[in-house]
Amino acid sequence: MTDQFETFTGGAPISFANRLIGSESFNELFRTGMALVEETASYLDGPGRDASRTLNRAGSLVYATESMRLTTRLMQLASWLLLQRAVNEGEMTTAQAGQEKNKVNLAALSSATTGPGWEELPNELKDLIARSVRLQTRVQQLDKAMSAEPMPRPANTNPVNQQLDRLAAAFGA
Repeated sequence: MTDQFETFTGGAPISFANRLIGSESFNELFRTGMALVEETASYLDGPGRDASRTLNRAGSLVYATESMRLTTRLMQLASWLLLQRAVNEGEMTTAQAGQEKNKVNLAALSSATTGPGWEELPNELKDLIARSVRLQTRVQQLDKAMSAEPMPRPANTNPVNQQLDRLAAAFGA
């Protein structure tokens, strides 16, 4: 006996992560990520460069370190987002994207939020760092959910359905 779940999914569990990738929610995540990349580039090439010149030695060192971590983090996230969009738009297969995804490192590039020089950083840079870390967390969670093994379907514990399944099997229905 088949239930509605099996009728609509062919008996396979639904991957909500994979469904999310093709949704408007993913499109919003993509837009947010790309906008953050552009905003960061504009900041670091303009006001951030000017602000970094006014920092003392410790602040300058932290600024250089954190701006590198920030750009590296955003480039990895942008690569992951672009791969997912390419799959959504049929430009790549899931297998091709999987091979390319091996080159993307979503592991945490931590940013020190304390210590010598941190307090001297411009607030705009601190905000960009915080937003990039939040985006990284969202992407890591989604990637982990997409990579997870599908959960097996629970056994049919309804006694009536068990009997109907036995009857169907006995009579070849």
